[in-house]
Amino acid sequence: MNSRFPYLMRSLMFVPGHNERLLNSAARSDADVLLLDIEDSVQPDENKQVARDTIIRFVKEGKFRNHFVFPRVNDRESGHLLQDVYQLTIDGITGFMYPKSKLGEDIYFFDKLLETIEYEKMIPIGTFKIIALVETTAAVLNAQDLCKASNRVVALAYGCEDFITDLEGIHDAESKSLFVPRATIAMAARANGVIPIDTVHIKVHDLIDLERNLKIAKNLGFEGMLVLNPKEIPLVHKYFSPSEEDVAWAEEMLKLAEQAHSEGKGVAVKDGKFIGPPMILAARKILKKQELINKKSKV
Repeated sequence: MNSRFPYLMRSLMFVPGHNERLLNSAARSDADVLLLDIEDSVQPDENKQVARDTIIRFVKEGKFRNHFVFPRVNDRESGHLLQDVYQLTIDGITGFMYPKSKLGEDIYFFDKLLETIEYEKMIPIGTFKIIALVETTAAVLNAQDLCKASNRVVALAYGCEDFITDLEGIHDAESKSLFVPRATIAMAARANGVIPIDTVHIKVHDLIDLERNLKIAKNLGFEGMLVLNPKEIPLVHKYFSPSEEDVAWAEEMLKLAEQAHSEGKGVAVKDGKFIGPPMILAARKILKKQELINKKSKV
């Protein structure tokens, strides 16, 4: 883990902000992050205020206290963004998912909007974080700029369906058309200390296909996945959590490295192989992530 902030973000579950039944279900779920939606899933427009009011009530009642909470707000051209953010900059909200970002300037604009509201409400500047949602071809090509535009950005998440529509491509069965944008987003995020989050798996009842996609995401360096249904969470957590073998390996690597250092040796050796700096760094990341998981399990 090399993120700017110590957030556990294996599973990020979308929940319509106006649907009390689904909000109650989400509050009981094991999702790491709740993406309380005020955007696409909240229609018609009059339901957006219902969503804001409902989210505020649930937050103040402490129903989401065991989760990081990031409402997905409406985009800057919607006419709803100001009310979304002004009303929801309250204690219990971790930050916001910002949709349809195309350029670094979009994230910079949102950062300054948050700063203005924090200043007016006498909230410490920088309190509310940003998850930038990559949904367009422009956003993929500008992924690094999205990460660099604000120190509030803690994660970069991929929204493949809107991306494929913008690309005028095809979401093929093997997900080959998603490989390049996935790899680009993961690399841009890691290069800037931001958590890379993979796209939703739209076949929510096909856990075999979910596992296939999780293997791809893990190989590409993603740290978590957008989730649509609680039944996906156990498998998502399996792939984005260290195994017992991983933890044991990491502990051994650090122990051998410390032993070598105490003995005045430049490097440690395990099974005839040198234990170099990359292995030590990987071990520390594994143990840091396990520490965050253990901390959550105690809450």
